[in-house]
Amino acid sequence: MHRFAFFLLVFLTASSSAVGADRLPYGADLSFSVWRNGQQIGRHKLAFEQDSGQLKVSTSIDLAVKLVGITAYRYSHRAQEVWSGDALLSLTSRTDDDGKQYSVQASRTGEGIAVLAQSAGRQVLPGTILPSSHWNFRQVAQTVLLNSQKGSEARVKVTTVGRETIRTASSTLPATRYRYEGDVKMDQWFDDRGRWVKMAFAGSDGSAIEYVLQE
Repeated sequence: MHRFAFFLLVFLTASSSAVGADRLPYGADLSFSVWRNGQQIGRHKLAFEQDSGQLKVSTSIDLAVKLVGITAYRYSHRAQEVWSGDALLSLTSRTDDDGKQYSVQASRTGEGIAVLAQSAGRQVLPGTILPSSHWNFRQVAQTVLLNSQKGSEARVKVTTVGRETIRTASSTLPATRYRYEGDVKMDQWFDDRGRWVKMAFAGSDGSAIEYVLQE
């Protein structure tokens, strides 16, 4: 898997740590500009919809890295999650990683989360697993995530770095920084409401990738 793809792919109190359909800290959408070595290369957007007690989360990512005016790398990802409270009911995704295609279909069964992935085949994962879609701050307490692009397990170790003030497109806000190690290597920030507000990591070529919240 291309590192760009996956990496694109707790200060908060215990009472606010569960992000369910009835406690969502987001509005209708969340949008980031994505930067590589100081140059914008695309957008990562999420849309949140409450429907009959369920939460639907749609993700769209579009990236293009250009060198000397020529597109050297292109990435597109579309996914939808359906939640009932804190329980993931289903996940579907399709990805074009610079020409390489991926698809994932996951749904809750009596055994756990049944995953059918183009690249990983069929497997059943624990019902408590969370997708690697970044927005759900409960992932900082996990040791295994579901790779939303490939449908495989990603083992992680997350530690709290500390409090920082981060810059958005129009202002600044206080947030807590978390460091991910293992199959995922990145830093991610959540604000005091439990919202994902920033991400940073090193690309496979050593480039500095940064997400800037558009608000």
